[in-house]
Amino acid sequence: MYWVYNNENINNISQFSENTYGFVYRITHKPTNKSYIGKKVLYYERNKKLGKKELEILKEERKGTPGRLPTKKKVITESNWKVYWGSNKELIELSKNEPYEDFEREILQVCNSKKLLTYYETKYLFMLQVLEFPDNYFNDNILGKFYTKDLE
Repeated sequence: MYWVYNNENINNISQFSENTYGFVYRITHKPTNKSYIGKKVLYYERNKKLGKKELEILKEERKGTPGRLPTKKKVITESNWKVYWGSNKELIELSKNEPYEDFEREILQVCNSKKLLTYYETKYLFMLQVLEFPDNYFNDNILGKFYTKDLE
């Protein structure tokens, strides 16, 4: 399973530049030629509760320092971008029931910030008129503000 970007198969995070935050993608179901446009981040950042041993070490290191001890730490992990199939239920079902060869997963734009990622996803969604051509796209809304049904 891989993504295609600039005619290159991408299946390892090291193939992205170091400052890449995420990418805008298109997944196409070849038999119907219907596509889905979305965005995906490469890393998840979450707060993880510190364990007893970590808290003890931290107490020792901060002895005599005023202020409360932190109870959580930020943990950054690679996202599930390699196996991601978007958030559209119909597309996800198709991906589970049909062979991988029936799909094309391509990266349209690589972005180095959260803001740019949202900007370019929105740009592609409007530019490709996904809401105006519901027979060609699985997408049924843009930013949770504009819906296919609004255009009927």
